[in-house]
Amino acid sequence: MEFINEEYIFSLLENRRLFDTGFQMEVLEKASCAKGLTLEDSAALLNISDYDLLKELFHRAKKIKEKIYGNRLVLFAPLYLSNLCVNNCLYCAFRRDNKALITEETGLLVKQGHKRILLVTGEHPKKSDIEFIGSAIKAIYQVHINGGNIRRLNVNTAPMSVEGFKELKSFGIGTYQCFQETYNFETYKKMHPDGPKSDYSWRLYAMDRALNAGIDDVGIGSLFGLTDYKFETLALLSHAFYLDGKFGIGPHTISIPRLEPALNAPAAENPPHAVSDIEFKKLVAVIRLAVPYTGMILSTRERPELRRELFDVGVSQISAGSRTSPGAYKESAESLEQYQMAQFQLGDHRSLEEVVKDCCELGYLPSFCTACYRSGRTGDRFMELAKSGNIGKLCTPNALSTFREYINDFAGEETKKAARDFMEIEINKVPDTAQKKIRKMIERVDNGERDVFF
Repeated sequence: MEFINEEYIFSLLENRRLFDTGFQMEVLEKASCAKGLTLEDSAALLNISDYDLLKELFHRAKKIKEKIYGNRLVLFAPLYLSNLCVNNCLYCAFRRDNKALITEETGLLVKQGHKRILLVTGEHPKKSDIEFIGSAIKAIYQVHINGGNIRRLNVNTAPMSVEGFKELKSFGIGTYQCFQETYNFETYKKMHPDGPKSDYSWRLYAMDRALNAGIDDVGIGSLFGLTDYKFETLALLSHAFYLDGKFGIGPHTISIPRLEPALNAPAAENPPHAVSDIEFKKLVAVIRLAVPYTGMILSTRERPELRRELFDVGVSQISAGSRTSPGAYKESAESLEQYQMAQFQLGDHRSLEEVVKDCCELGYLPSFCTACYRSGRTGDRFMELAKSGNIGKLCTPNALSTFREYINDFAGEETKKAARDFMEIEINKVPDTAQKKIRKMIERVDNGERDVFF
């Protein structure tokens, strides 16, 4: 039996008891313990419509996020390796019926100050095969410019066999990502009419094969807008609970992209189940309460105004300065014309520096940290720290160290002043013993040392 029990999920969505405000308040009280929620609990919270309870949901989600992750926001950029694809997904501009080939250069991202990227490939058996991906990863890690380099490379690519995942792991990747897109079987078949991606089960069990192959961290996600958002949220949580139960570690990250317009992609132009901003904010808060330990990823699909709101209710990782087509980071008139060939339309077009400055003004600490990956704190070791709420003891000093590195090497003068003032406030928040260690780390960075962490 597959672990996505559609009959059970639909029964929860129809259960009138889960609309009761008294029960919903009981679930919110339970959520405050930061131990997670059941599928039934999550369904009850998704049904909240009362204004005061909705505010309470958002408040509790913010508290849980702060308890586990503090005020840190991890920054990354997607690097699109190829948009050649043999699939014909109705919501994607990379679908087989579009033809384009554009290249990108990692150096442009390094020059912006990025340390962490998500490598995205099209699903093509020859043009995006494992050898091609391996050679690209090697090339990316070899880029060093003025002391800057990519230190963690996560990968979003087609599902593989166990042997394929073993080879992928050998390239030194961080998290392996693969999104089911939609967990509703009938919707999945409709949206993926042909191509290898039309195999629902092969994609559903990709994370099992990746974990069995020794990949420590995996990331799951849904594309919200293809089917009812409540069903999708509960199914996504079912996947997270399943992985945690079977492997002892849940997903390292959960991504929550919302369907956006894309060239020649009919389902994206008219989303079958459009998700409103308030529904989107609600599902983010519910996921945060249901799986407190997971990193929640928000892309630049969303507008800056909404992104700011979502930081408050659960998001812990964000892309910044993103482009979603191969070659689009190249600063030229030609590349600007290629934005129409992006996988989807962006809502936030700001540069990395603009996002960094905005985060500081909002009271969020921009983090370029990759220390856990480089220190072996992955898989169950990371989960133990995250689930116990102790990950921040390591992440906060490392976030401050990498942020100082960004300030010194890449920020403009106006941003430097604001960021250094913000850093001082953040340092003064931590206990005295930790402050001494942090100030020594920052002193090493100011003296020219790079990649300082513990």
